[in-house]
Amino acid sequence: MNTNVINNYSKLKSSLFFLPIFFLSLIVVVLSTQDALNTVNYVKIQKGTFFYINYNLGQYPNFIANLTQIGDTSIFFALLSIFIIKAPKLWEALLSSTIVAALFSCLLKTIFRVPRPHEVYDDSSFIIIGKKAIGFASLPSGHSITVFTTLTVLLFAFMPKMLKYKILWIFTIIILGLAIAFTRVGVGAHHPLDVIIGSIIGYISGLLGIFVIIKYKIFAWINNKKYYPIFIVLMLSCSISLIYKIMYENLVIYYLTLICLLISLYKITYVYLKKYFKNNSFRFINESA
Repeated sequence: MNTNVINNYSKLKSSLFFLPIFFLSLIVVVLSTQDALNTVNYVKIQKGTFFYINYNLGQYPNFIANLTQIGDTSIFFALLSIFIIKAPKLWEALLSSTIVAALFSCLLKTIFRVPRPHEVYDDSSFIIIGKKAIGFASLPSGHSITVFTTLTVLLFAFMPKMLKYKILWIFTIIILGLAIAFTRVGVGAHHPLDVIIGSIIGYISGLLGIFVIIKYKIFAWINNKKYYPIFIVLMLSCSISLIYKIMYENLVIYYLTLICLLISLYKITYVYLKKYFKNNSFRFINESA
């Protein structure tokens, strides 16, 4: 599996950046034509769309509450934790891409300072699911960036060879990503364009992260089993955090994530201990001789 991931990543071309840059440029042009490159009008032109999406998605609060949690980095990483063993190159890309995504998110939120729906509309006028999102940090959507950063890494890691399967794979990833991303509108945390722009930035972040690990071996240590204790500690900490969340929110997604994490924890601990005892056995035999 890891070899296939490496081969797929090595085939990527810089031309893949053209389409997302085009879409971002198109959004800027459209906003400009509507005099919406300022905060007030940016929010104003989305009002009707926001209320429509928020109302319709808000009719399924339990489903939306669970689905939106996948946009949390810790949840997504826990769900993919098994790939630390199966495809460490994918995890190199994940870590690299996440750093890029975090930089983009922090920088753009600081620059734009767009208020969240809660700061613009009365709470009683729209649906809020879960913890209320507050503060001037709506553009871009951090959850959307996380979702598409991670899905982009997966998209190119497991890209099929046959064209018809490629099309199906790409379509599936895009639909899944948008479904998760738009839950941020459903829970009342973001405006629609926050999500769309965040998704495009997430795609760019994922690509940049992949190109970084192709050129530089900064995360190559992930493939070295002697560093597995780091992941074991992180998985244990994440498991405790999930148990805490289950106690207070009791969402299905937390149970599923915890199961995935415990399976990965068992696997990685088994692999590490097997290597540890094997090395120690050889050392004992050599010393005895």
